[in-house]
Amino acid sequence: MTRRPATPLPSPKARRRLREAASLTQTQLAERVGVAPGTVRAWESGRTTPRGRKREAYAKLLKTLAAEEESAARQAARTPQPTPPPKTEPTGDRASAPKACPEAEAEPEPGAEPDPVAMPMPVLVPMREPAPESQPRSTREPVPEPRPAPAPLTPAQAFDALYEFSAPALVRQTFLLTGRREQARESVERAFQTAWERWPEVARDRDPVGWVRAAAYEYALSPWQRFRPRHRHPEPPPADPGDRTLLNTLLRLPPRHRRTLVLYDGVGLDLPETAAETEASTPAAAHRLLRAREAVAGRLPALADPQVLHRRLAELASNERLGAARPPTVRRGGERRARFRTRAAIAFTVALIGTTALTVRTAPTHYEPPVSPGQAVRGVPPRVAPGSLSDEELELRQKLRDQMQDGPERLSPQLE
Repeated sequence: MTRRPATPLPSPKARRRLREAASLTQTQLAERVGVAPGTVRAWESGRTTPRGRKREAYAKLLKTLAAEEESAARQAARTPQPTPPPKTEPTGDRASAPKACPEAEAEPEPGAEPDPVAMPMPVLVPMREPAPESQPRSTREPVPEPRPAPAPLTPAQAFDALYEFSAPALVRQTFLLTGRREQARESVERAFQTAWERWPEVARDRDPVGWVRAAAYEYALSPWQRFRPRHRHPEPPPADPGDRTLLNTLLRLPPRHRRTLVLYDGVGLDLPETAAETEASTPAAAHRLLRAREAVAGRLPALADPQVLHRRLAELASNERLGAARPPTVRRGGERRARFRTRAAIAFTVALIGTTALTVRTAPTHYEPPVSPGQAVRGVPPRVAPGSLSDEELELRQKLRDQMQDGPERLSPQLE
């Protein structure tokens, strides 16, 4: 049984443009599709993709919006534009007046309706008519030279800016998951090293910080961390008794519930984004969040309010002095690790090729059956080394030689 291919959808940027062109809010679009507004926000951000019947309904609605936009564009193209009234020639005094404000050239013409999108705030300055062509060039206003565009950042500069912006906060968030300062710092650095190795993919991502955060959380909560020698030596707990109690309560939660609680109540993501980052459905993420809040409220009743819990998590992360390495150090560490893995892969490949060549060279070209082991046979005297014959053996040999070897003569049958 073959599966029907999924309905194609436009890019997330095109989905948002179609919705805005139809003057629809995310809530209105969600009501027409039959989903929550957060789900539409996740679809337009590219973090999740609709499936099943919701995908079919969403694709049909986008197709309808695209058809309406195309028909509106055709109708606007067929509608003739009104001819503007002729402008009166300005007097010499007005033409030679100095420029009142640099924004005057961007003002709309008299009689035209302002566009609320193109003009978010009107500029209250007197409008100046353009100078007539009959005036000499020396009396005209000098045209300002366009400012040069800023030079684009190199990949290393963009990575350093992302690291300096998000690394300190990510280290504090990871500390809430692990309760270990060194492990939190190492997890964030390892996540950024992985991001530097895949920088073309991370640079084009809509949320590079979320990409790095997901990688850091996965490394910090890996079950292999418990087998490291560092995990056997506990770190000193926070000095404040309240912070110590809250951290112990967080560490008692299951890893999935703890991660959901930190993302929703600590980082401040909404429920669909939390579900997408934890690779779970929205109902499953909501269930984990409720269970985590119940566990925290059971041990600390004062944190039953989500706002109070959010403030206490921020205070717990801020009270710890968690430093991060410099961006060049992280980049060089990632490059060294990548070179080591590349050289190890090359060495393993060379060893495998050499072993294969040696096996082919020394392998036999034909089959030789193995020699079966010897077994003792009962009733047969063992073989002895040849030697001189005794008198009895000599007599027996002479007797055998004297008798006929062919046996008795053939007898002819006779009737009785």
